[in-house]
Amino acid sequence: AGTIKFAVTDINGLEELQVHYGEFVSVLEEITGDKVKFFPINNRTAAVEAMANGHVDYVLTGPAEYIVFRARAKAVPVVAWQRLDYFTQLVVTNESSAKTLANMKGKTVAFGEVGSTSTHLGPAQMLASIGLMPNKDYKALNIHRNVSVEAMLKGDVDAVAVGSSHLINIRGKFPDVGLRVAARGPDLPNDVLVAGAHVPSASVEKMRKAFVENATKLLNAALQGEENKKYRGGKFIPTVKDSDYEYVRQAYITVGAKNLAKFLDE
Repeated sequence: AGTIKFAVTDINGLEELQVHYGEFVSVLEEITGDKVKFFPINNRTAAVEAMANGHVDYVLTGPAEYIVFRARAKAVPVVAWQRLDYFTQLVVTNESSAKTLANMKGKTVAFGEVGSTSTHLGPAQMLASIGLMPNKDYKALNIHRNVSVEAMLKGDVDAVAVGSSHLINIRGKFPDVGLRVAARGPDLPNDVLVAGAHVPSASVEKMRKAFVENATKLLNAALQGEENKKYRGGKFIPTVKDSDYEYVRQAYITVGAKNLAKFLDE
């Protein structure tokens, strides 16, 4: 038995980690016989640096962050955490002339947070798949989605990029606005538990085996955390590999992000 340091990139602070992942960690300790110690982080870049320096062993992270962990810390994918119906959409008003993906040429598209898989990288790559590049074939802006919908109603924006779960919330906040989906992207890669390059391969295999043999128990424990409801109905995928994230890797190139680690926390 040893001690494993575990972090989650979208959870800040020790208290939040305990609230959302306390039950999961307890079950993981019971299964592996190892002590799992939370490693709180302030931002995604700090998490990458911590792993590169061997200070944290395992990190649960999203697809966009995975690309940076792989590039900067030589992280190894251990098991994917599936998110059902995880894709991006371009939303327009019912009256808009931009009714298809090809219609976005020459238009203004509002993306979400810089570096977001579902509202920035995913939609940018969806447009690139038909040859439309940001700020060359269309104007790209990064705006909070509620503000971007208001901008679209004023005519300042033609389309808004949203994740699959966002559209329901937008319809609720703008009930009198007629909205339609002009384009839907492919399912995006899953979140993934990664191991640092310093973690022995035998330990990585032990961790992967724990998820294979105790999938239901671990998932039920993870779902006790409110932040983890996005994994409901999904599965752990132990066959995850680096090439599963190529779509997001290409998206970084599309948006011109040269310094990946810096880009994540701009």
